[in-house]
Amino acid sequence: MTPEAFVGIFQEALYMVLIMVCAIVIPGLLIGLVVAVFQAATSINEQTLSFLPRLVVTLLALMFFGHMMTRMLMDYFFRIIDQIPQLLY
Repeated sequence: MTPEAFVGIFQEALYMVLIMVCAIVIPGLLIGLVVAVFQAATSINEQTLSFLPRLVVTLLALMFFGHMMTRMLMDYFFRIIDQIPQLLY
């Protein structure tokens, strides 16, 4: 068992987590930016105004990318299971 094997597994896991988090967070950040610009342009100082659009977009992103994330996790899990015999020797 070499340290490079663990580093490769860990690197792949971190990359997968980064992709999954970005798929959820970036749409919410963009909508938050649009709402903030709208609030600045209209001088509306309501703090809760940006919460609902961000929540809706985040839920839509989860619904849209949920299948992709589940597939990524399943593929990674199956690759890890397939690598167990190689990692033990």
